[in-house]
Amino acid sequence: MINHTRPAIEKLLNRLRSRDPKARHHCRARRPGLANTRCLPRLQSEPVSLELRHLRYFVAVAEQTSFTRAAHDLHIAQQSLSQQITVLERAVGARLLDRDTRGTRLTEAGRLFLPEARAVLARADVAVATARSAALGEIGVLRLAFLASTANSMLPPVVRAFRQRFPEVEITTDDVDIATLVSGLRDGRYDAAFTRPPLVDDLAGVTLVTEPVCAVLPDGHPLAGRTGLHLSELADEPWVLTPRDSWAPWHDKYDRDYHDAGFVPNVVQRAAGVANLLGLVAAGVGITRLTRSARTIRRTGVVFVPLVGEQADTVMVWNPRHDRPAVRNLLDVVTGLATATDLTETG
Repeated sequence: MINHTRPAIEKLLNRLRSRDPKARHHCRARRPGLANTRCLPRLQSEPVSLELRHLRYFVAVAEQTSFTRAAHDLHIAQQSLSQQITVLERAVGARLLDRDTRGTRLTEAGRLFLPEARAVLARADVAVATARSAALGEIGVLRLAFLASTANSMLPPVVRAFRQRFPEVEITTDDVDIATLVSGLRDGRYDAAFTRPPLVDDLAGVTLVTEPVCAVLPDGHPLAGRTGLHLSELADEPWVLTPRDSWAPWHDKYDRDYHDAGFVPNVVQRAAGVANLLGLVAAGVGITRLTRSARTIRRTGVVFVPLVGEQADTVMVWNPRHDRPAVRNLLDVVTGLATATDLTETG
C-alpha cells in the first residue's frame, strides 16, 4: 500500500463513522428474505490495516451490484471477495453493502462511502503515475549551467530541444564561470553543464562539439586577412587573457601550448569573461585566443583567424555520484542534437 494514502483512508473512515445515520440502531431478528437494510447494527470497529485493494474491491462490487460479477472482473474467488468486504466493514464500523434475494445494494453508509473511496483511489493512481514519471525523468526540475563562452550558442538549441521532448520538466539555467560550474556540479546545485572540458577527474562528460581555436585580432591587424595562422607567428603580439586564478587546469594547458610554440606571451591585460576579452581586442589593446563559436558574442571590430592544428571541445558534464533520470534524458537529447546540428553556429 502506498504510505501517503493511509492518512486519506483513515480520514475517510472517521468521516463515515461520524455520518452513519443508523449507527445507534440495534437489530431485531429479521424474517428470511427480509433485506438487512431494514436493520443496520453498529458493527464493532476493529483495528485493521486497510489497503487500497479493500477500497478497489468495494468499488467494484458497488458498481457491478453483484459479488459474482465483481469477483469475475477482479479475478478473485467470490468467497475471498466477501471476506475482504467484511474486513472493510469491520474497519469502518458500519455495513456498506446489503445482500438479499434481489441482489446487492449499497446501504446509506455505503452510498456515502463510495465517492470518498473513489477519490482515495484516484489520488493513489495520481501518486503512482507521478512516481513513475519522476523515475523516468519526465517531470521535475533540471538545473543546468552553461559556461559563459558556450551559453550564447549552446543554451537556446539545448533548452528548446529538451522542452520539446519533455515539456513537463522545469529547466533552470545559469550562465557561469568554470569554477562556479564545477563546484555546482560537485555539490549538487547543478545537474548538468555545458562547457569546455574542465580537466578534472571526478566529473563524467561526453563531447558534443569539436571546433577550431582561433586567434582573435582587431580589425585592420596586418594578419587579419590570413586564412590560417600558427601560434608561433603571434609571439611578438600583446595578449589579453583571463586571470591565471580563474581555473588553474586550463592555464596550465595554455602555458604548455605557448611553450610548445616557443614563447611566453606578453600579457598586457587580464579580464574575466569572453565578452570582456573581445571588447579589449576590438579596442586594440591586444589579441587573444578563443574558439570559433565565440564570434556569436561579438561580430564587429574583431577578426577570427583559425590557428593551424588547434581545436577545442564542448562537452556536457555531470556528477556521476548524482544519478538523475532527467540527466540521462538530456544526454540522449543533446547527443542527437549535436549529430544533426552545428551547435557552434546556432543560437
